[in-house]
Amino acid sequence: MTEQLLLLDDDGHLLNHLDWTPAVAQTLADTLDVTLTDEHYQILAQVRAFFETYHHSPATRPLIKHLMNTLPALDISNQKLQALFNTGLVARHVNRIAGLPKPPNCL
Repeated sequence: MTEQLLLLDDDGHLLNHLDWTPAVAQTLADTLDVTLTDEHYQILAQVRAFFETYHHSPATRPLIKHLMNTLPALDISNQKLQALFNTGLVARHVNRIAGLPKPPNCL
């Protein structure tokens, strides 16, 4: 089995979002000590859909609003995303695990 070499920017985001796969997502999530579940993958799919629609990575508020609208059964909140992704930097790390660039307003 050959391991894919991930080309990342200085912040750990994929250089090419099209290189993303669920296995790549888990590799990126490993840096946060997160084991991805179906719930995570539903969220990541919607984050990627946001990117495809609006052509930029969502910041925290638009991210949460989008997820609340597209995945109402998951009862998304900032606190829930922090717990699921083991980070206080929700938008940055959710976008990173989704294989997307860092949102423009993130430090």
